[in-house]
Amino acid sequence: MTTAHGARARARIEVTAAIKDEARRQLAAEGAARLSLRAVARELGMVSSALYRYFPSRDDLLTALIIDAYDSLGGSAEAAHAEAAGAGPAQRWTAVCEAVREWALAHPHEYALIYGSPVPGYTAPQATVPAASRVGLLLIGIARDAYRGLGLARPTLPGELRPEAERMAADLAPDLPPETVTALVAAWAQLFGLVGFEVFGQFNRLVEDRAAFFRHAAGQLAQGVGLVYPQRGPAA
Repeated sequence: MTTAHGARARARIEVTAAIKDEARRQLAAEGAARLSLRAVARELGMVSSALYRYFPSRDDLLTALIIDAYDSLGGSAEAAHAEAAGAGPAQRWTAVCEAVREWALAHPHEYALIYGSPVPGYTAPQATVPAASRVGLLLIGIARDAYRGLGLARPTLPGELRPEAERMAADLAPDLPPETVTALVAAWAQLFGLVGFEVFGQFNRLVEDRAAFFRHAAGQLAQGVGLVYPQRGPAA
């Protein structure tokens, strides 16, 4: 790469970052539904046509912000899991859940972008799926380690749900029992429900020691998935 090309590439990275930063500021002030490329350009002192060279539409900018938010959340969860690498599955599960909560509380507007109300007129493209899957795949991996080690307690599964459970297992984790995969999907939804209740204020005047409450709830989710053995490693 020539010096001129390198300088242009660095400039593009810097401008792209500035556009995203201003867009996040607007998310915090106005919400995702009112995000405007023209307003972003105006605040940055750019003409709209120049900004369109970076993000051709509002939806392109939203997609970039959504992927960044999912990746930031996923990175925080993965870092917490790495720090708890020597612990048993239940402890690693709780560490991941607490990292999700801490990230959401530190980034409430970005959390609202990915787990709040849908943005009118916007449909997230397939490109968002890998980033959106990072936390879920991490939780599946913890269950998989336990299953390959001391094993998992099998949650009960009503017969009427078995066909759906088998379909979900085939799609998400064919190496895990359908009962476990069903419990994982439920736990994933409950995790983000707990976090959302706190971020969006539904726990106000209801739960005061929210960290302790959340830690207990995350432990209950781990038990529901079957992570009940005092295991110190995947092959213990």
